[in-house]
Amino acid sequence: MSKKACKNCKRIVMKGSMCPVCKTADLTSSFQGVAVIFDVNSEIAKKLNVTAPGKYALKV
Repeated sequence: MSKKACKNCKRIVMKGSMCPVCKTADLTSSFQGVAVIFDVNSEIAKKLNVTAPGKYALKV
């Protein structure tokens, strides 16, 4: 299975058909860029509106 990004929260989903963060099935394989977030209090996490650590798409 290829990587997909959630259209709602931009989380990259490696397997399955549901986003583990926002629990939606609205995924797409068309995304650009990847940001790996370790600290949800970082400036990048705040700009991306990230609430959980993980891999996120920059543009969906």
